[in-house]
Amino acid sequence: MPAFDLGVLLPYVPEFLRGLEATLLYSVLSVALAIVIGLATALARLSDIAPLRWLARGYVDVVRGTPALVQIFFIYFGAPAIGIRLGAPTSAVIALGLNSGGYLAEIFRAGILGVDPGQVEAGRSLGMSRAQTLWRIVLPQAARLVVPSTAGEFTNLVKGTSLLSTISITELTRVAQQVVSVTFRPIEAYLAIAVAYFLINAVVAQGGLWLERALRRGEGLR
Repeated sequence: MPAFDLGVLLPYVPEFLRGLEATLLYSVLSVALAIVIGLATALARLSDIAPLRWLARGYVDVVRGTPALVQIFFIYFGAPAIGIRLGAPTSAVIALGLNSGGYLAEIFRAGILGVDPGQVEAGRSLGMSRAQTLWRIVLPQAARLVVPSTAGEFTNLVKGTSLLSTISITELTRVAQQVVSVTFRPIEAYLAIAVAYFLINAVVAQGGLWLERALRRGEGLR
């Protein structure tokens, strides 16, 4: 068995960097989609319209009750079967966004419910409509409550991009697989991408802490 040597990866640094760029791109796009879906679903679950609540609950249950890999395959292979042709990149963003959106929906819903009901009553007593109270009073306070859990979900999404290698997306894991097929050095290749994922998520976690502290300072809290 050859000795451990990270030097064998040096010729493949450009490929790893391209894989890292793809991982970051898919993560950012999927996070943006997940936030929109998660917030819309959370509001639907809190709606007074029963069918809307049921649809939102069904979506959350399906997402949370099935593997992310199955969801990726369903979007990528299933959409063409009903006449919707999506490329691998589009399928990847949609699948990850829908998956993460289901989890964010419950995080956002809990944050909204965690706001003191007296705040809502105060807003309504000032003549604000329900929508104005939601956007001006409830959501800003809920944002501070959900930051830690949201950051945790974002780290899960970043790690979930590794599943995209199964539909031939050339992100970090796919690059590592390709490098291993040439060098036959799996330990070095997979250790390299493990460190990359760790560093990305360390930045995400630290960003979450910074944002939480900034929001608390904005509200005069410590």
